[in-house]
Amino acid sequence: MLSELESQLNLLELKCRRPVEHLLAGEYRSVFRGRGVEFEDVRPYQPGDDVRSMDWKVTARTGEPHIKRYIEEREQFVYLLVDVSASMLHDADGRKRKTMAEVCALLTLAAVKNHDRIGLILFSDRIEQIVPPGKGRSHAMRIMDELMHFKPQGRGTDFTEMLGRFGHMARKHSIAFVVSDFMTDDYVQELQALAFRHDVNAINLSDPHLLDAKASGLVRMQDSESNEQRIIDLGRSGGETPAHSARLKQAMLASGVDLLDLPVGGDCVAALAGFFQQRQRRQVDETGG
Repeated sequence: MLSELESQLNLLELKCRRPVEHLLAGEYRSVFRGRGVEFEDVRPYQPGDDVRSMDWKVTARTGEPHIKRYIEEREQFVYLLVDVSASMLHDADGRKRKTMAEVCALLTLAAVKNHDRIGLILFSDRIEQIVPPGKGRSHAMRIMDELMHFKPQGRGTDFTEMLGRFGHMARKHSIAFVVSDFMTDDYVQELQALAFRHDVNAINLSDPHLLDAKASGLVRMQDSESNEQRIIDLGRSGGETPAHSARLKQAMLASGVDLLDLPVGGDCVAALAGFFQQRQRRQVDETGG
């Protein structure tokens, strides 16, 4: 059994590494640039130093010339905030989890390629698992292993606790990807608050089979999170999924969060590349460059 799990993990890495190496790493780096330089300390002036870096306040106070030292802030912190509730993991053929694992693996490898630190929070109606931010291939493989094989205890979805935990963990400005089907409404205010401090992005895993407008008839359906069974008239409920999508887009727009709608079983590489390119075009428009 262990060798089978390792084989699945290695296959996922092989599938994702090539597009990261040849496409996504460059797109990722262009969109999520470091935040420039940050002040480190002051030191006494030495012949040849740039006088534009002079710290005049310290110089006046000590009576000796001092300059400011800066370091380039390259390393970034990236978090994957992944919904592992029953609605995400208990679809008939496991396609939703495979799509979730693949898109997160691509993001993980792109972050590692860019020498960023990446962490993982798995959540349902509780915090299921936390992998603190780290670097390197072994760390990336651990994250990918959790995404593929972790078995959660909870079935429901609670964004409030997860977003609160992330807010306490991420002391510095961070990049966050919230991956979910967003089948709940308890996240908007918390998401808005985090978006003021962090670069928050949402990846909505949508099931294209639920969008079939031709479906009709009465069917018995069971809520995967609550286990509640109801009789559904497909002919009358066909507009619920488009309405959910519209509400989600409006909520993310109001929160200042970029949204990627990713169909389950879709092309994760093309979807991420398009998402990065759209963000980059908007950044260029905003800066007038």
